[in-house]
Amino acid sequence: MTELTKANSTKPAIVVSDVDYKRLSDLATGALDRFPAVAEELLAEMDRAQVVSAALIPPGVAQMHSTIAYRADSGQERRVTLVYPGEADIAANRISILTPIGTALIGLSKDQSITWVTRDGQRHALTVLSVEQPSPILAD
Repeated sequence: MTELTKANSTKPAIVVSDVDYKRLSDLATGALDRFPAVAEELLAEMDRAQVVSAALIPPGVAQMHSTIAYRADSGQERRVTLVYPGEADIAANRISILTPIGTALIGLSKDQSITWVTRDGQRHALTVLSVEQPSPILAD
């Protein structure tokens, strides 16, 4: 068993919409030259995800633009919104999917835990406390 397979076998099951799967796979593929480690991790997460129609995503699953409350292994609790790189703003708690923690959060549900590795190689764990979906944009 390879290290990647071993790591993936200990990760929780995740669910990703077909829309997020396509956009995130394309984003990761395009970022391989600039951010190889996180792009490869995002591709690995997409490979192991259960992909379902966007209409069938359960409401408590972290997807793009979801707001996720989680507890870190340090005991600190945070509340962040998962966004695309151009929308990221740490001061506003908007975390890019192209960060190790953003990649770790995608597809998780309440009470699921995951271990992730920071860019400097430190291993951390987090547990999802809640997931809120963005308000739908109403057409005029």
